[in-house]
Amino acid sequence: MIQGKSVLALVPARGGSKGLPGKNVRPLLGKPLIGWSIDQGRASKYVDAVVVSTEDAVIAAVARDHCAEVPFMRPPELASDTASSIDVILHALDTLEQAGRHYDMLVLLEPTSPLRETADIDAALEALLAHADAQSIVGVAKAESGHPSFLLRRKGVLLEPYAPQEFGAKRRQELDELFFLEGTVYIAWVDALRTRRSFYHERTMPYVVPKYKSFEVDDLTDFTVIEALMVARMKGSIG
Repeated sequence: MIQGKSVLALVPARGGSKGLPGKNVRPLLGKPLIGWSIDQGRASKYVDAVVVSTEDAVIAAVARDHCAEVPFMRPPELASDTASSIDVILHALDTLEQAGRHYDMLVLLEPTSPLRETADIDAALEALLAHADAQSIVGVAKAESGHPSFLLRRKGVLLEPYAPQEFGAKRRQELDELFFLEGTVYIAWVDALRTRRSFYHERTMPYVVPKYKSFEVDDLTDFTVIEALMVARMKGSIG
């Protein structure tokens, strides 16, 4: 709990993955990918329960091996490519509430962002609690090489700047500070999440992470890069 508020960490992990089949249980430095998110949630000083939502028996078994709860199996219709994240979240909340388990805050920990740290979860929770006007907080990273001022588009056979500006290189120090959404952490008040059906709206706070934490596992290339970044962090080269 944090300031008397109960906190649920939900780890969504379906069995089907076209980009990298079996990615949620694929070993990453000797630990199944999903195990990283489970362990980070369980190590939080504020999280009261870590629950995995899955339709896959293998993922469920691995989750339990890492001491996560799997109190229900996700319906097949919520495990398809077209199923929305908010429906998966609300299904988990509704199922738990039917069992008499109510939570004030929800932390979504996607297994595809294993570079997060428990400190990120705790700091984001503290930040959200410290700002009464905010209803949610989400991970973002600074837009650097992908900043709109560096982007171009085709105009016939030529190039033109995507953003309205003079054609030419700009120094990073001259650019507006912009961010892109990434998956390190998503946190919201449960009541607001039910009403808004999203973590993203005009009362959403940013939780800024360094660029290296923004990498997410979608395919084998991502997996390989993240594994290398983890090794570098363990050696103290980054982070």
